[in-house]
Amino acid sequence: MNKEVLLTETILKEMVSDPDSVSVKEFETTEDNEIQIEAMVAEDDMAKVIGKDGKNIAAIRTIVQACSSIDEGKRVRINIESY
Repeated sequence: MNKEVLLTETILKEMVSDPDSVSVKEFETTEDNEIQIEAMVAEDDMAKVIGKDGKNIAAIRTIVQACSSIDEGKRVRINIESY
């Protein structure tokens, strides 16, 4: 598990009511300088993760992107889904 996935998972687990329901995985992309992260959270926690006007998910994306930029300079894309 790379550091971007681990950081995303750690942040999400701290935010949600049911940390055991969080699932975060990295998927391959066609771009060499891009990381695609897919995260699943419980439907009840989706509003917390997104936040008002999307501010929470925007902050998560900014933090993870900054982490990636330090060493690798890769662009990070994070998608959040619920189940």
